[in-house]
Amino acid sequence: MPFRTIATLQSWVDDFRALGYDDAEILRVIPQDDDDSDAGLIAARLRSVSTTFYVAPGTETDSAGWAVTFEPRENAAPLGSARVLALSGELAMLSALCTFLQARAEAFVDLHS
Repeated sequence: MPFRTIATLQSWVDDFRALGYDDAEILRVIPQDDDDSDAGLIAARLRSVSTTFYVAPGTETDSAGWAVTFEPRENAAPLGSARVLALSGELAMLSALCTFLQARAEAFVDLHS
């Protein structure tokens, strides 16, 4: 899918950051390990808990949906109330990012079909 290119994803992340989300600066576009060397995904490390995640489009060909994948942890991560609150803000930003990316992907597909 053409909207998976690193350049397109970077421009969408830049547009998302411009909306003013507090935690959006943790997002970065990285190359995706697959056959297409120009494909990318969005990754970051959460601040409130040392967990890495990535955001990528769904695997179905005609899908414009996006999903967050949290990488596995080796250790438990007990959090006090302040860190849970911080985590909830980061997760809210991720939810908004997925919604934003889905809208952009749908518009891209509509424009190019």
